[in-house]
Amino acid sequence: MNGVPLVALRDFRVRFGDTTAVDGISLTLQPGETLALVGESGSGKSLTALGIAGLAPSAAQLSGSLRIDGVEMLGASERAWRARRGARIGMVFQEAMGSLNPSMRIGAQVAEAITAHRSLPKAEIACRVHDALTEFGLPDPHGKAAAFPHQLPGGQQQRVMIAMALAADPALLIADEPTTALDTTVQAQILALLAALQARRGLAMLFVSHDLAVVEGIAQRVAVMRHGKVVEAGPTAQVFAAPSHPYTAALLASRPSQAQRIGAVDRRSLPALEIDDLTVMFRPHRLGGAKLRAVDGVTLSIAAGEALGLVGESGSGKSTLAKAVVGLVRPAKGFIRVFGHDPAAPADRKAMARAVQMVFQDAAGSLNPRLTIVQILAEPLAVHGLAPPTRRRAHARQLLEEVGLTATHLDRYPHQLSGGQRQRVAIARALAVDPKLLVCDEPVSALDMTVQAQVLDLLARIRRERGLALLFIGHDLETVGAVSDRIAVMKDGRVIEIGAAEAILQRPANAFTQALVAAMPRRRAGRECAAELLAVAEA
Repeated sequence: MNGVPLVALRDFRVRFGDTTAVDGISLTLQPGETLALVGESGSGKSLTALGIAGLAPSAAQLSGSLRIDGVEMLGASERAWRARRGARIGMVFQEAMGSLNPSMRIGAQVAEAITAHRSLPKAEIACRVHDALTEFGLPDPHGKAAAFPHQLPGGQQQRVMIAMALAADPALLIADEPTTALDTTVQAQILALLAALQARRGLAMLFVSHDLAVVEGIAQRVAVMRHGKVVEAGPTAQVFAAPSHPYTAALLASRPSQAQRIGAVDRRSLPALEIDDLTVMFRPHRLGGAKLRAVDGVTLSIAAGEALGLVGESGSGKSTLAKAVVGLVRPAKGFIRVFGHDPAAPADRKAMARAVQMVFQDAAGSLNPRLTIVQILAEPLAVHGLAPPTRRRAHARQLLEEVGLTATHLDRYPHQLSGGQRQRVAIARALAVDPKLLVCDEPVSALDMTVQAQVLDLLARIRRERGLALLFIGHDLETVGAVSDRIAVMKDGRVIEIGAAEAILQRPANAFTQALVAAMPRRRAGRECAAELLAVAEA
């Protein structure tokens, strides 16, 4: 590619006081090219993307050189940046619902992105909004324009964000983790949409992600960031086939492995979980309306010590089923038995809390921000009378050590831990009462790939050591398959296919399951010892 780069960074730095978050990186992005920035949380990739869009936090101190279309933008006025944002640079964020105005209708938000850069008659604006929603794959564009963000599913919210980002026909699209929170099939649709838009419009794209399988399928070049530095950059195929830096090799090696499965289980003992003809219904609004069947006649079981994976798209009923298993919602029909007891029966509630525990997707949201880690872990010990006050700190320390943390974390608050550390604390809290069934609802979907692998390894080890049964819920089939002996696939509240994990992943019988498997991003790199490679990278 020749000519002036669309974006050129030279010795680009972002500092917060004495802390350097982005440390002297140099990159270029040509018109029509896709460059991926990959790395773990805290590597500086999102800060780099925000800096390129002129959206770095006000406390950030930027230095070096940042040129857009050959024009130096470091030190440029906000007015100059506003002239480029939208018109030359569009941005799509990870969490669409958090980025859309909840009080504005979809059509008004897309129109706002157009009128910010062009003065057009109202009739033409309405036509452009309709055309944009149509181009970006939203069904019933008139109806969607009149809807509020909360009335759209996640995939459609993300399409609206893309429509807004591209409404003024920019030359560059910055996509910051745009598919991380989406189901596999929806993720595939969004990636296909981005690729089609790029080909049709000649867009350049800066794609920020920690998912290397996604990056491999969409980017021509990749830059790997760690601790604020670019440790490796080059053509994607070359970097993925023969990484030169041990950290890149560690990232490529951190895909889930079937070695995390435990193997044979004892089906002669009392089942950990029995569900028969389970139906859960609720009203969509507190003011009334027809009841919806969130779970519709589900029958399944988990043997003692077995891991069952539960997959499906958003709204399929997975999380509602999980809440029913731990007694948080009451079934309208059918029954649930956890080691022979009803989890929703008032007389059994305290005993059930000892038998089954739940690990949630958002560890930060499930941990009390006002309590220290030792207080969080001591609470279930106190409630169930499992340790006297003088012994609770020692028990909390043992729990932390079991999940790979140390006593130094005891007196910290949740916000002082990384995402992976918080999830380990959430697992430790669940283990405090020595349960025999662990329900994990999307426990790794928001984590970086290496941290995902660490948490999956941790769950496998705990299963072996404690003989735990596991209900593992997710939308990533590769991850679910890595830890599950069997997999059940849900759609519209029903289990449409169930079988051995290997059979579901390699020989799915149901058309919907086949579509889920086909939508899985796959990486060519084999799994090696990521821990050893990371140790080399630290040296």
